[in-house]
Amino acid sequence: MSNNSMKNLFTNTLRNKQLGIAAIAVILFVSVISAVLFVGTKQTVALTVNGKQQEVHTHADTVGDLLNEQNIQVSTADLVSPSLNTKIEEGLSIKWEQAKKITITVDGKKQTIQTTADKVSEVLAEAKIEVSEQDKLTPGLDAKVGPDTNIAIEKAFQVTLVDGVNEMKVWSTSTTVADFLKQQEIQMNEFDRVEQRMDELVIPNDVIQVVRVEKVTDVVEAATNFAVETRKDKNLLKGKEKVVQEGKKGSIKRTYEIITENGKPVARILKGEEVISEPAKKVVAVGTKIVTASVSRGTNTSSNSSSEPGGKEFYVSATAYTAYCNGCSGITATGIDLRSNPHLKVIAVDPRVIPLGSKVWVEGYGYAVAGDTGGAIKGMKIDLFMPTTDQAFGFGRKQVRIKVLD
Repeated sequence: MSNNSMKNLFTNTLRNKQLGIAAIAVILFVSVISAVLFVGTKQTVALTVNGKQQEVHTHADTVGDLLNEQNIQVSTADLVSPSLNTKIEEGLSIKWEQAKKITITVDGKKQTIQTTADKVSEVLAEAKIEVSEQDKLTPGLDAKVGPDTNIAIEKAFQVTLVDGVNEMKVWSTSTTVADFLKQQEIQMNEFDRVEQRMDELVIPNDVIQVVRVEKVTDVVEAATNFAVETRKDKNLLKGKEKVVQEGKKGSIKRTYEIITENGKPVARILKGEEVISEPAKKVVAVGTKIVTASVSRGTNTSSNSSSEPGGKEFYVSATAYTAYCNGCSGITATGIDLRSNPHLKVIAVDPRVIPLGSKVWVEGYGYAVAGDTGGAIKGMKIDLFMPTTDQAFGFGRKQVRIKVLD
């Protein structure tokens, strides 16, 4: 190959290289210019995502396009400000807050809502749930909520509380009797009791009754009666009694435990006794002597009898009675059975005039014993026992002479 050919070949190669470099330079320049122009035409906005702010450069046309560009999935419950259709402008502030899933339980019934509210009170307002000051709410109204927060509400209801004698209507939530009393600040004393079981659940319209129990000690000093001892006395007429020794009451101290419920005594329990002084017994002699009377056969009972006895003599008014008169038992005051001994000579007397048991002589009646008394026989009167009613009526009433022989 000639020198000219070689020279031409080298020159062509060099020219081609220069053209390639120039082309690359042009491409690079165009790319840089295009990139500068592309970046320069982007809009700068402030994007706040769940409270965290950042600056974003975008060619997006709307807020919705921008959020898609940022791979943010928007649900209907999310908070987007301004709206998704808002045009992007330089310096625009965009806020997106993802909705939280909140579970609300009201008396055991659950519901779930999606919300961007920050506080419990806002969540409940959004869910249209009203809460009274008596309701039990967890957490409180001012508490912050986050993802998967659970809000529990126990609705309050009225309960009747009877504390001793005081009755009142109070509010309560579903709880045990023990917790209810604690909530109501009811102080229980040692002996107080509650009519319901402490672990029993409180339900609407329940009546919770607290019985106030008190135990007090009462000391009483009382008299104790004396015993009466009877002793037979053969020298005392039957039916008669004589006090040999007077009785005397003793004294004893008794200790009682008094139990009251709601101020009313319900039990009185004897806890102990202490004898202060012993009683002295009363001794009574009871007569056993029976006076017998017999008919003096062959004795002249005439008032003109020559064998008239001596003795204390005076006149009395005399009547007659039988063992079968109205109200009569047939047994005399001295124990003589007149019905079994109808022929005995017995007269009823006033013991202040003629002592019972005395032997007497009665004009027209004869020898007899003062063995009976009568309600109408007072003073200078006597009543003569007759075997039959006819004889008693036949005697009538007479003034007779009587002699007390012993």
